[in-house]
Amino acid sequence: MTSQDSIRIAAALMSRSDGRVLLVRKRATESFMQPGGKIEPGEHPQAALRRELSEELGIEVDPDEMSYVGRYTAPAAHEPGRLVDADIFRVAVARSVRPGAEIEEILWLDPNAPGSVKLAPLTRDKLLPMCSRAAGATD
Repeated sequence: MTSQDSIRIAAALMSRSDGRVLLVRKRATESFMQPGGKIEPGEHPQAALRRELSEELGIEVDPDEMSYVGRYTAPAAHEPGRLVDADIFRVAVARSVRPGAEIEEILWLDPNAPGSVKLAPLTRDKLLPMCSRAAGATD
């Protein structure tokens, strides 16, 4: 695949004190994924994520509450044949979130026991295992 087949996004790893991770499902889709979205041309990934979190969850995040995790790629959940190229940030969340914009549903998921929840490939294969390892390190 070429880079034009990739969808550039910024996404948040948000977890509560009990280790559960926040996932969202967008309207007219089936898979849950981290909150976030597409990076506009010329936009910094952190700025894109702050904008998306405001639109999708109604929260304003201070840049000091965000730490860069890395850049990951995976098959796009809802666009067959394309990849997501994602800048991932860990985001501290100590406030309530509510679905907004195109978000149909939110879910706080135990990364060690996802059950039968349909997950986007990036979430399932890269990010939840990272959260699961981190939770195990604190036990």
